[in-house]
Amino acid sequence: MRDSFAKFEQENIAVYALSYDDQEVLGEFSEKQRIPYILLSDIDSKVIRQYGLLNEQVDPGDAVLYGIPYPGVYLCDEQGVVVGKSFHDTYKKRDSPELLLDVLTGKTELDETLPLKHSGDDEIKITAAIHGGNGSLRQGVIRHLLVRFELAHGLHLYGKPVAKGMRPLEIEVNGPPGLVIERAEFPPTRPLHLAEADLTLPVWEGTFDVRIPIYPVGELASEVRPLDSDSVDINIEVRFQACDSNICLLPKQENITITAPLDVIDIPAISLHKGHGQREGTYDGTPHLKRLLFRKIRQHPLGFFRYILKSMRLERAARRRKEIQQSE
Repeated sequence: MRDSFAKFEQENIAVYALSYDDQEVLGEFSEKQRIPYILLSDIDSKVIRQYGLLNEQVDPGDAVLYGIPYPGVYLCDEQGVVVGKSFHDTYKKRDSPELLLDVLTGKTELDETLPLKHSGDDEIKITAAIHGGNGSLRQGVIRHLLVRFELAHGLHLYGKPVAKGMRPLEIEVNGPPGLVIERAEFPPTRPLHLAEADLTLPVWEGTFDVRIPIYPVGELASEVRPLDSDSVDINIEVRFQACDSNICLLPKQENITITAPLDVIDIPAISLHKGHGQREGTYDGTPHLKRLLFRKIRQHPLGFFRYILKSMRLERAARRRKEIQQSE
């Protein structure tokens, strides 16, 4: 959000971040990490509860974690009406700022300096690009593999379902292990009635985008080890058949390969996280961690010890599962 803040300013969009951290650490974090937007401290999670964001999977017995919100974003208009939202079940999965901007502005701008490939011909131009961030892939940060179609006037592509013998638009994406590829998001079609065949079929015309959310998990880009490689190849296979009001062209298949750079993630500079080959923060988070522990222990004296015991049980269970897998 920091690196993309200028794009929000250009669209006159204000940005606020809410957490249950105290003002002291937020002030230091903002200064050392050059955060240009407002950080809001909600120590007792009062506002977090009012907005229905409290992570109810974390109970008071989970010590320092109790009171955290679900990671996510509300998108509001000038009157404060929510026009969009994006929430995930883990802090390790986040949306790229550009994807939020797309929702708020209703437009998608492609940066020609980012990983991008052109294909097709003058009648059907196809552009595939990594949209979001700086075009790199980072653990848990969602980018969109965006496939843009620019059709010559009078041409259309079919969506599903189609009549027998026709080929609908299909996109298949393949990448390395550890790259999560979610279901493609197609834009709405319009109905086209074919009088001679007495059929009404869904079609796309003009310029439109198909989005495929992608993000790497620990197998490909982990937060606890250096990157295994600098980049990965993503293969895109596009199958389609273009038609006009009179005839259909021959079915086509376009194969596109995009090389996307891998990047490490930003981590706080505390001993628990340091030394794993990631991008460490420019501030010492240890004093904040101590204050947080003291605050939580004071609120829930037995919670911290329950948290330690729970963590030990989970670690033992993980070791047992690993031993079983290795023996099999």
